[in-house]
Parts: sequence; C-alpha cells; structure tokens
Amino acid sequence: MTKEKATKESSGKKYTSRLRDEFNKKILSALMKDFNYSSPMAIPRLDKIVINMGINEAKENIQALDKAKDDLASITGQLPQIRRAKISISNFKLREGMPIGVKVTLRGDRMYDFFDKFVSISVPRIRDFQGFSPKAFDGNGNLNVGLKEHHIFPEVNIEKSPKALGMNITFVTTAKNKETAQALLKYLGMPFEKPKKIKTVQS
Repeated sequence: MTKEKATKESSGKKYTSRLRDEFNKKILSALMKDFNYSSPMAIPRLDKIVINMGINEAKENIQALDKAKDDLASITGQLPQIRRAKISISNFKLREGMPIGVKVTLRGDRMYDFFDKFVSISVPRIRDFQGFSPKAFDGNGNLNVGLKEHHIFPEVNIEKSPKALGMNITFVTTAKNKETAQALLKYLGMPFEKPKKIKTVQS
C-alpha cells in the first residue's frame, strides 16, 4: 500500500473529481439562475461520456486492435470493450462478429476527470483549433466530437503508436435541448466556436 493511499484511507475521505466538486458548488447554482429552474432536480447534468474508436485495419491485423485497446485504456483509465460487426458486408470483407473497434463508457468521477483533462490539456493540442461547432449537438442534448488524431492525449506514446487513430466522443447530458446542453458544457469548460461576425457592405 502506498503512503498516499494509506493517507487517504486513514482520513476516511472519499475521492471526488475536481470538476465534479466545482459543478456541485458553483455550476449548479449558475444554471439554476440562468434558466430559472424551480427545482435543482431539473438542472441538466453530464450523464456519461462514450468514446468509440473504429479500427479498419483490425480486419487483417488483430494486433492493431490490441494496440488501440491499450491506448484507449491509457487515455481513459478504464478497460475498453471490443466492438464487433453486427452484419456481414462482402464488399468490405466484413463478417458478422468480426472485431472492428473499441469502446469505453465513462461515468461518475472517472467521467469528470476525463472531461477535465480533455478540455484543459488535450484540446489545446489540436492543430488550428477554433472551438467545437454547436452544430455537433444532436436533438437530445448530446454533443458529438470527432477527432482525427488520438495523439492529442498525453497518455499516448507516439513512439509505440506512431499511426494516428481517429475517435468519436459523445458527451451525453440530461438536457432537453441544445441551448441548455451547450450552457452546461460551456460552464464545465468546453470551448465552442465564437459566432462569426457578418460583414456589412457599405454602399
């Protein structure tokens, strides 16, 4: 047992993510004020984060899937699930049940820790980043973010994983619409595109 772990156990304090603590202490009241909620239970919350990585190369090279699985586990701190093809498509040499990707669903403190590291460390490493588009919200208050390179995560060793892998991250909220979902994620630190100014032509 490490000294740090022993100290935590002896103190009897349960670990709480920094961002989760901030949400409970500050963001909840801010959202309640902004949208005039009558009950704290009506305030939208971050429910889960789902991360998917499709590995086309896995059809011919199962080691590519194993490497992606290891990288995603390092990024999230959770063991990924194997995604398998639901149907067979002969043109794509795809058979039903064939492993085609990896997936992780984060909840609780692990979810908040990932979100915190994502917006503060990984997002600033995206090339020419101008903010995520509000158009990436679906009709149920969820934000879908597509990434071209998993190398933006510092946990990935580029020497061991030289090939950049794409991923899709879905931030699932309990919000009923885009407006409240965007407000929630913005308070949590998600950077969105700034509205473009419309230039007026003078006659």
